[in-house]
Amino acid sequence: MASFSESDHQQILVERKSHARVLTLNRPKQLNALSFYMVSRLLEVFTEDEENSDIKLVVVKGNGRSFCAGGDVAAVAREGSKGDWKSGAKFFRTEYTMNYVMATYSKPQVSILNGIVMGGGAGASVHGRFRVVTENTVFAMPETALGLFPDVGVPYFLSRLPGFFGEYVGLTGARLNGAEMLACGLATHFVPSSKLSLLEEALCKVETSDPNAVSAIIDKYSEQPFLKDDSVYHRMDVINKCFSRKSVEGIISSLVSCEIEATSKADHWISETVQTLKKASPTSLKIFLRLIREVRLLGIGPSLVLEYRIVCHILKGHYSKDFFEGCRAILLDKDRNPKWEPSKLELLSDSDVDRYFSKLDDEEWEELELPKRLKNLPTYAIAKL
Repeated sequence: MASFSESDHQQILVERKSHARVLTLNRPKQLNALSFYMVSRLLEVFTEDEENSDIKLVVVKGNGRSFCAGGDVAAVAREGSKGDWKSGAKFFRTEYTMNYVMATYSKPQVSILNGIVMGGGAGASVHGRFRVVTENTVFAMPETALGLFPDVGVPYFLSRLPGFFGEYVGLTGARLNGAEMLACGLATHFVPSSKLSLLEEALCKVETSDPNAVSAIIDKYSEQPFLKDDSVYHRMDVINKCFSRKSVEGIISSLVSCEIEATSKADHWISETVQTLKKASPTSLKIFLRLIREVRLLGIGPSLVLEYRIVCHILKGHYSKDFFEGCRAILLDKDRNPKWEPSKLELLSDSDVDRYFSKLDDEEWEELELPKRLKNLPTYAIAKL
């Protein structure tokens, strides 16, 4: 690992409790946003514990009101705006490798998502075997509003959601609560926050890596949450009709048509969805739609390799500087008024989007090479390869 300061080492609390490894993301003032140290340390611990027969499962949680609000992209953007794209590439290379190890891990990972789960926080959790949500959980992938795209292996996961719900979540950055995450498959269990300490205590007594045994323990504390009447998950008919279109322009046009056809009072959800799409980076929208359609047919490894190509093109900023502009407008200056370039969807051709999926023509760039995985992986991990 690179050299890190003493304060860096407090960003993740690493504990051994009986046969469990408990990892606590510990930057509560930053909503546990993932720094380079954090992704490096997570990768290191997961790799070491896979070889340790005494560790039967890994519990990952966050300190404070957030599990993890994402990667620390503001830091990446600051370096990139100075022309240092390689620092950002190193961050994403390490993070994507961490995502891959989690997705193909030989032992159960239990992610306790009590609070905000966004961006990189989703990548550090949804790939694990068990995702436990609560009444406090808020999930979103808001990257298209930042000039980036939903990454960290989440496009692979979103592409496996029912119908075209993944396209909706990734393009719009829509916020989902714990009940909605459970309904669509992003979560595996719903446990009231008041029972989390009891759940963790029970998990730390597990003496096996058998996922059925772990699931049985979580089941004891689980409940079936109420899906609110106004939940977006009840709108699957409209979502499937509109977000199945071949282009972002087609999706918006279909949404507008659905709004016009609505016989009841004005459907604010449709109009708000259209406005959200129109405010996002056109480049980000087109990249993500192309990506989620491609990764439906790919394993998690090839999916992450594609993501790494795309993110490196974005960091270099040759075709568009939307990522730096989005970070400026949303995270730094906070005027929330980004000036995208190109500014309209129709100004981006298919060949423009194709460039982001190609290898970089740069002597200092290397393709993402993921570690070879163990031969004795459980079936749920093998299915992702």
